[in-house]
Amino acid sequence: MEFETRRQDGILRIDVLSKRIDAACAIQFKDRMRDICADPPPRIVLNLRQVDFLDSSGLGAVVAVKKHLGQERSLELAGLTPKVQKVFQLTRMDSVFVIHGSADEILGGGSHAA
Repeated sequence: MEFETRRQDGILRIDVLSKRIDAACAIQFKDRMRDICADPPPRIVLNLRQVDFLDSSGLGAVVAVKKHLGQERSLELAGLTPKVQKVFQLTRMDSVFVIHGSADEILGGGSHAA
C-alpha cells in the first residue's frame, strides 16, 4: 500500500494511493499509517480520493488509526468517493469523523512521497 504525505501549517496530509482498503490490506494500511503518524502534527487529513472500495475491515483500520492517535490529535477525512461515503454514512461513522469535500480545501494540491 502506497501513500504520499505533505506537511504544511501544522497539518499532515496523507494521500492513499490505492483503490481499495479491504480485508486483504487492512493490517498493512493500519501498520503503515501508524508509522507515518509516529510523530505527526496535531491535525492529520487522510485523503481517500483514490479509494473506490472500503469494506468493514478497511473501516475498522481507519477507526483503529483514529483511536491510536488519541484525543490530542485529530484524524480528518477528505475526498471520499460516493461508495466510500456511503460506508461512512451507513455505519454512522460520518458523525465520528470530520469529513471534507477535498484535501485541497485544507492544503494545496501537491504532495511529497512518504
